Amino acid sequence: MSVISINGMRFYAHHGCFEQERIIGTSFVVDLSFTVDTSVAEVSDNIADTVNYLEVYRLVKAQMETPSNLLEHVARRVGEAVKCEFPSVSAVNVKVMKLN
Repeated sequence: MSVISINGMRFYAHHGCFEQERIIGTSFVVDLSFTVDTSVAEVSDNIADTVNYLEVYRLVKAQMETPSNLLEHVARRVGEAVKCEFPSVSAVNVKVMKLN
């Protein structure tokens, strides 16, 4: 098993409990790590044998584009989306940081 990390994904989004946060929006950074068996990809050197990081980024981006009141809710959605799209992922750790 390997832990793969994709850190520093930046998004402008409209999350927050206050009306102004949802209207104006702000910058966020998402760090994501996940546990997956990479033994086949380690030998084959073929992206088809592992989790495609571009697809992971697209999943995170889609979740960041859906407004939520709480960052906890966004993080849960991100984790669930990754595990749903990539059943080989056994664990996901999501960190969502609001920059302002």
